[in-house]
Amino acid sequence: MGEISFVINGLHFLAVKVEYEALLKEEIFVGIQNRQIRGFKGIQLLRRDVGNEVEFVTIMEFDSIDAVREFAGTDYEKAVVPEKARATLSRFDERSQHYEVREERTGHS
Repeated sequence: MGEISFVINGLHFLAVKVEYEALLKEEIFVGIQNRQIRGFKGIQLLRRDVGNEVEFVTIMEFDSIDAVREFAGTDYEKAVVPEKARATLSRFDERSQHYEVREERTGHS
């Protein structure tokens, strides 16, 4: 397959969850799409409540590690978290995780 998933985890105070989610959807994701990175296949935003915080996980899909490098730079394992987003975080993973997609199947609707 050769596809790579780029994962960043971040925890946010419950009070800013709406602000952060809107920032991701309306500014950050649009900015990523507008960069037209070769090999960028898409992005997902996952969310769950954890006590008095909200955890967001961003999963980006690329067709190669070279595409990840084009997005993230030479230190491609460093989490790409814009300053505006960092201001809303209680904490986040400083390093991203990269997984090679080994199998993908679709479900039946």
